[in-house]
Amino acid sequence: MAEKPKKPQKLKARLPRGLEDRGPAAINATRQMVEKIRAVYERYGFEPVETPAFEYTDALGKFLPDQDRPNEGVFSFQDDDEQWISLRYDLTAPLARYVAERYGTENIVLPYRSYRFGWVFRNEKPGPGRFRQFMQFDADTVGSGSPAADAEMCMMAADTMEGLGIERGQYVVKVNNRKVLDGVMESIRLSGDENAGRRLTVLRAIDKADKFPIEEVKKLLGEGRWDGGEVGKGDFTKGAGLDDDQIYSLLAFFEMKVAEPSYQDESTDLNFNGFVLDSVAQKKFFMSSPTYVDGINELK
Repeated sequence: MAEKPKKPQKLKARLPRGLEDRGPAAINATRQMVEKIRAVYERYGFEPVETPAFEYTDALGKFLPDQDRPNEGVFSFQDDDEQWISLRYDLTAPLARYVAERYGTENIVLPYRSYRFGWVFRNEKPGPGRFRQFMQFDADTVGSGSPAADAEMCMMAADTMEGLGIERGQYVVKVNNRKVLDGVMESIRLSGDENAGRRLTVLRAIDKADKFPIEEVKKLLGEGRWDGGEVGKGDFTKGAGLDDDQIYSLLAFFEMKVAEPSYQDESTDLNFNGFVLDSVAQKKFFMSSPTYVDGINELK
C-alpha cells in the first residue's frame, strides 16, 4: 500500500527568546527620547555617525569566534568568502573601526567627537529586563587624554538627564578610570596578554558584587559557581581560578566601603564609588602598580 502523504506541520507564530515586539507607544517614546538626547549632544558639538549592524568579527576584539563556539557572545556567520561576520555587540568597536579606516585620509582630526545610536545584539542568556537586542546611544571623544574631555562628558550627561525631564538631585553621574582596576589586576599578578581571558572572568565576577553575596563572588573568582547553590544543581559558571591570596587582595579593594566623602575633610583625598582610594591598606596592596597610581592621579 502507498503511504499517505504527511500533512505539513502548521507553523506556530512565536517570538524568539530575548526579543520583544514594540508597538506605537514604545516607538513614539523612544523617538522623543532620541531627539532630546540628540539635541544635547549636538549642542556640545558632537557629530552624528551611523555604522552598519554587521562588522567583521575580528574587529570586535574579545568576542572572536573559535572553532568550537563561533557564536560565543555574538551572533556570527561566515559570508561567501569565508570571512566571519557578526551583529555588532556594542557601538564602541564599530566607532574604532570607522576612525581607524579614515584617520589620515579623510577629514577626521583628533580629538574626534561623535555620537551614535542604534540596536545592538548579544548572544547571551536572556532574563528579566535583559534582552538580546536593545538600543544604545553613545558619545565618544577619540584621541584625547585630557581630563577636560571627561569633565565635558559629565556635563553632557547631566544636561541629557535634565533634557529628559530628570531634575538635578534625582540622578548621579559616576566617574570611573579603568587604570585603577587594571592596576589592581597588575598587583595580583594578572597583567599581560596571557591573562586576558582570566581578567575578563574577574571583571564579570566583580560585576556580580551588587547581585550576589560575597561568598558567591568568591566562588566566581575561584573555581566556579553552581546557579542552584549546590554542586550539580543548575548551570555551572566557570571561575577565574584565582588562588586564595589573589582573591583576598582583590576583595580587600572592594570591601573597603566608607560613608559619603566630606569634601572639607582632607583626610579623605578621594572617594571612588564608596571606596577610599588613599587608605593605608590600599596603598599596601596596590600603590606598587604604576598603572594604579596613574588612575588615582587622573581621577583626582
